[in-house]
Amino acid sequence: MKTAVALRMEEPPRSSHPGLDDEAFARDLQALRMEMEASLGPEDLAHFRKIQRWGRVCSALGYATAWIAPNPLSALLIAQGSTARWTMMAHHVTHRGYDRVPGMPEHSTGRHFATGWRRFIDWPDWIHPDAWRHEHNALHHGRTGETADPDLVEENTEWLRRSSMPLVAKYAIVAFFACTWKVTYYAPNTFLEWRRAERRRAGLPDDGGNLRLLTAFNPLTAEGRDFWRTCLLPYAGVRFALLPALFAPLGPWAVFCVFANSVLAEVLTNIQSFVLIAPNHAGEDLYRFHGRAEGHAEFCVRQVVGSANYATGGDVVDFLHGWLNYQIEHHLWPSLPMSKYQQIQPRVKALCEKHGVPYVQESVFRRVKKLVDIMVGRTSMRTLPTPGR
Repeated sequence: MKTAVALRMEEPPRSSHPGLDDEAFARDLQALRMEMEASLGPEDLAHFRKIQRWGRVCSALGYATAWIAPNPLSALLIAQGSTARWTMMAHHVTHRGYDRVPGMPEHSTGRHFATGWRRFIDWPDWIHPDAWRHEHNALHHGRTGETADPDLVEENTEWLRRSSMPLVAKYAIVAFFACTWKVTYYAPNTFLEWRRAERRRAGLPDDGGNLRLLTAFNPLTAEGRDFWRTCLLPYAGVRFALLPALFAPLGPWAVFCVFANSVLAEVLTNIQSFVLIAPNHAGEDLYRFHGRAEGHAEFCVRQVVGSANYATGGDVVDFLHGWLNYQIEHHLWPSLPMSKYQQIQPRVKALCEKHGVPYVQESVFRRVKKLVDIMVGRTSMRTLPTPGR
């Protein structure tokens, strides 16, 4: 098989299996998926509600104490609540991971989640939910690790990797983006990709890639005005104006404290989500790809060798990881509930061992180190040759 040859060129099989039959690997994965889908039941709904409740409790406790004084504990709780709404609720629900779970309310299904006025209940964020559905669910998951993947870190930071600036300056730039990346990268990137798709659907000429990130912040452009109206102002108004104002009966000091803790929480949730999300597909031990996969079997192999897991096991560990510690399983089956990833992960790892597919799993801190090395140009990702193309 082409995939087997390519993998053996750079990474020997991690089992005694003499070769990699990607078709057999895909068949075993399909059988596992069918088993998981057939077992969807009330326990998956109960698990969803528990994790949702944990996130809401974090937010409630954070704001319940935020008015006393600016403090890291309240900010951390608010940040954890924000991260939970993004990485656990919005992430899995918009992938339709709960559409087939019996008893799931309609507003918690992929089509209706965070739509209309429910956006400010389900997922108030800089990122527009519809933009996320397109950029993340369609483009990133459909082209994972390819040059056309809008979230390919090595490609997106090529300007930094090639820069002649001192290494310490590169680290400072990485730190800046880690503290601000939801508003400086994710929100504008998803928004502009969404706008490009709308232009194509409307039969308008392609912009030729001219809609850069800075375009989104320019109020002199149509895209910029729309970005401010639909993304920046709504979230900033709720987070930094409305919520602090609710504490006005407790006095000006309470309003200021809530505002200060909200700002600190925003920085912390940026750092937390950056640490959890950005390393998932970056590192010198992971692959990037040129061109599309030739079929479903090769696509499955790519999802594994282009992704990394963190430590797994137990709701507390997984909650603190934002459920992004099951990235391999999630990219194989993005439409499964969170609870199924816990059940399926050891079995996927065993199948990878059986078929000789490299399965990367390390602590999140090791993965962050490998991410930063890629971003500053100290290391590079592996490339998977495509014979015959």
